[in-house]
Amino acid sequence: MDVKVVKQNGLIGEIEIPSDKSISHRAILFSLLMKEGTYLIRNFSLGEDCLSSIDLPDRTVEEKQNMEEMFGTVGKNDLKVVVPKVLKTPKESIDCGNSGTTMRLLTGILASKGIEAVLVGDESLSKRPMKRVIEPLNAMRANILSLNNDNKAPIVIKPSKNIKGIVYDSKLASAQVKSCLLLCGMQINDEKELTSFIEPSLSRDHSERLIKYLDGEINIDGNKVTIKGAQKLTPKDIIIPGDISSASFFIAGALIVPNSNIKITNVNLNPTRKGFVNVLMRMGADIQIINERIISNEEVGDIVVRTSNLTGTEVCGDEIPKLIDEIPILCVVALFAKGKTVIKDAADLKNKETDRIMATYKNLSQMGGKITPTDDGFVIEGSQTELFGKDASLDCYHDHRIAMSSYVCGLMCKNEVTIKEFEWVNISFPTFLELFKKLKNESIMK
Repeated sequence: MDVKVVKQNGLIGEIEIPSDKSISHRAILFSLLMKEGTYLIRNFSLGEDCLSSIDLPDRTVEEKQNMEEMFGTVGKNDLKVVVPKVLKTPKESIDCGNSGTTMRLLTGILASKGIEAVLVGDESLSKRPMKRVIEPLNAMRANILSLNNDNKAPIVIKPSKNIKGIVYDSKLASAQVKSCLLLCGMQINDEKELTSFIEPSLSRDHSERLIKYLDGEINIDGNKVTIKGAQKLTPKDIIIPGDISSASFFIAGALIVPNSNIKITNVNLNPTRKGFVNVLMRMGADIQIINERIISNEEVGDIVVRTSNLTGTEVCGDEIPKLIDEIPILCVVALFAKGKTVIKDAADLKNKETDRIMATYKNLSQMGGKITPTDDGFVIEGSQTELFGKDASLDCYHDHRIAMSSYVCGLMCKNEVTIKEFEWVNISFPTFLELFKKLKNESIMK
């Protein structure tokens, strides 16, 4: 599906963003770590990424084959989960689709289960690095192999009954790697066995928060997280707020499109996810956070955004893990900020669904943006009021975030912009176009 984007003058209205992808993954995957029982996941994400996490061994979701009948509309996607009594070796490989979160977390969970499993993914996921979880898990005496011996998927998990806790000092701040090791370590039969993960800066902490919410014991000391073995979590209903990464595209659009004023309700405001909002406010963004509350151990609130005069900034170091997924859309915003914006220490963008450094550079420059890629980020020359976008026909590189970032940039192009294969947004945000239309935006789909 190709989408044509036309220049806008004013995004106005109130929307609710689909549920948080990171929490949705964990809410279903953690069923494999619970005592027997049932629980409800309220507002589960309908993105294809999260549906991959339902493809668990020994079916943990009632009537998985009738999955579509279990979901309502956005905001009412309630899922009843039955905790499996016994986890058996799956008869077929487990397809993680495009979801790195599913593959990495599930590898850690199954490493301690004493079963054999094979995890596969789509073409994009099969190119992503898995050494970052294979190596530390095997240091814990798990038995994890890369089928093609290239540290990439397919991943083969073989039974191991001698798993031990370790202290792992990671060079990379990664919520996926951290969660993988913690979820493996909490299943070691001896409660005296401790597994610790140390990272250079604090990454997303949804796993730690959900473990605590489900009555697990976990110790957090700065950038070091420690969990003890022999734990089972308590089944409890989990309410999932809106995804701030999905909200970022609407926040960006409202900031740069003239005469905009929008309200986004029920958004996850976890401090480890607010890096994008914090940077924008430093740049001078007119953003208000209201109606703050705690839901299922996560901060939640509403965000009001108005068109703003922004100033360029530098983004680097500890800020990067807190906005790694929002960097492509931050580059779009920076094009319309006064002065220069520099983004550094973001080399891991090359290891996402595509090389997001090159993909972002190619699309924004093709629309007329003054952006230069570096080895670990970008230099963006701002002070632009509109882009020409003439004859711009853009690839999304099979990456949902590149597609959506390009769309928002197209709202500020004098000439029509075409984005090819826009259906890749369904990975995380199948209602993306529907919500933009609600804000009086017009686009033409072919």
